Amino acid sequence: MVTPQVLVQAGLYPNKQTVVQEALRVLWRERPQVRLDWAVYQYQTQEISLAKAAALAGVCFDRMKEVLVQRGIQPLLGPETVAEARRELKVIEQTLASQE
Repeated sequence: MVTPQVLVQAGLYPNKQTVVQEALRVLWRERPQVRLDWAVYQYQTQEISLAKAAALAGVCFDRMKEVLVQRGIQPLLGPETVAEARRELKVIEQTLASQE
């Protein structure tokens, strides 16, 4: 069986952490449902915004809203404070900058 340690011993990766990071990158790219499920989980448990959840999932805002409703989760729409609105704007700006 292939393990991170075996890949390190074979000289393919410098350490186990690098193996895991690469595996997660591939998982995120090849299995978009995992990203979506993770974003829903984060939205429910970490009090992240809908915009942040959409960015994590790699989907548009409206699609993320649809997914939440389909799963019986009531999306919180709109910031409740100016500070929250600024945080959401910052997330959007960071997401756009990372896509350039």
